[in-house]
Amino acid sequence: MEKLKEQKAVDEILEEIADYVLNKEITSEEAFSTAHHVLIDTLGCGILSLNYPECTKLLGPVVPGTIVPNGARVPGTSYVLDPVQGAFNIGAIIRWLDYNDTWLAAEWGHPSDNLGGILAVADYVSQERLSKGEDPVQMQEVLEMMIKAHEIQGILALENSLNRVGLDHVLYVKVATTAVVTKMLGGGREEIINALSNAWIDNSSLRTYRHAPNTGSRKSWAAGDATSRGVRLALMAVNGEMGYETALSAPGWGFQDVLFNKQELVLSQPLDSYVMENVLFKVSYPAEFHAQTAAEAAIQLYPEVKDRLNEIVQITITTHESAVRIIDKKGTLHNPADRDHCIQYITAVGLLKGGITAEDYEDEAAADPVIDVLRDKMVLKENEAYTEDYLDPEKRSIANAVQVHFEDGTATENIICEYPLGHRFRREEAIPQIRQKYTNNLATKFAKKQLQVIQEISFDYERLISMNVNEFVALFVH
Repeated sequence: MEKLKEQKAVDEILEEIADYVLNKEITSEEAFSTAHHVLIDTLGCGILSLNYPECTKLLGPVVPGTIVPNGARVPGTSYVLDPVQGAFNIGAIIRWLDYNDTWLAAEWGHPSDNLGGILAVADYVSQERLSKGEDPVQMQEVLEMMIKAHEIQGILALENSLNRVGLDHVLYVKVATTAVVTKMLGGGREEIINALSNAWIDNSSLRTYRHAPNTGSRKSWAAGDATSRGVRLALMAVNGEMGYETALSAPGWGFQDVLFNKQELVLSQPLDSYVMENVLFKVSYPAEFHAQTAAEAAIQLYPEVKDRLNEIVQITITTHESAVRIIDKKGTLHNPADRDHCIQYITAVGLLKGGITAEDYEDEAAADPVIDVLRDKMVLKENEAYTEDYLDPEKRSIANAVQVHFEDGTATENIICEYPLGHRFRREEAIPQIRQKYTNNLATKFAKKQLQVIQEISFDYERLISMNVNEFVALFVH
């Protein structure tokens, strides 16, 4: 009888997320300013991906030639798609090169993946409203929904580790997108809860495509898949599809019992704007984020070692537990998806070339035998203090150290890098480089005149937030 009294009608997390999306006013200027830079950085990453045929072959409508009235546009292309497929396209280009923002906690992920669903729905809703003589969505709302999606995904990630049970982090993308786009489509509390319950019941893909022996390109479109599924579930909910009150907690059949080792999912702090304020930008290198500081350290050592590569006997990488668990790889690396998730490969390229680009993961670059020679000389070890600081909410460091030892008994300085460029502690230093990265990425696709117009609007915060979404997206039609 006591258990029946304790059982809630609706899982508390579903209610808490729905109430946050509907009712929480975001007042943090820092969050909006950061969201502005996340927006342009994320779009720039998507535009850069359009230079890779393995990415572009996945884009466009499911059925070629499909015409969608008031469809969502895909930046950098001429595609006009239904919002579900539009979300997949935008989500896929955002994530393809592993160059957009990052969140590190018990679970890892890339909260800007949610922009796939948010931007597709905002563009679609704007055009639908205009066709009825109503006001379109403004970019201010896109930034607000980005802040809220970041928060939902990131706070879930703080203490609920999907990777520990073999599931992929894109489940949290699906959940976050579902919540915010249901609101954008006009859904209320009931519709958001219904849609969210279905997102959890969907479950998540396995992580196996991120790890040997199965590492592959699915990791580059998995978030697009998740954010588009969020849009699909939201559309169903606003059309009246039912939900499931105890999708998480139902004994024997709920997510927690079936897939989460009977652990209870928790939101360890109230939902506000913490995640957007603390999110990590990948400013310099397209590489898995746990290796960003190793890349910085290696590149700092480059001038000292570039002429002594044949004299190296050992390279010591000191790191944190999460890096050991997910990007410590020996032996053959089979494709770019494998290489950009290998701390040894990333460090080797930094020492060899003094920089890292997306091309360095392609087969042609990887054929350089010196990379594997350097990898074979690497010793990876965990520093427990680095692991503690990684998990400390006041620090959230991602520390790595690199030291090179030579055959004559000498060694370089042990270069320690605790906070990567793009960390909140280095935000001011990073902003000019984030903007330059955006310009460089856009220049790979757009002619000078179009690029100039996009830049002028993108960098003018006040002008941007008051702009209609459909007009903003139109700037990127190619």
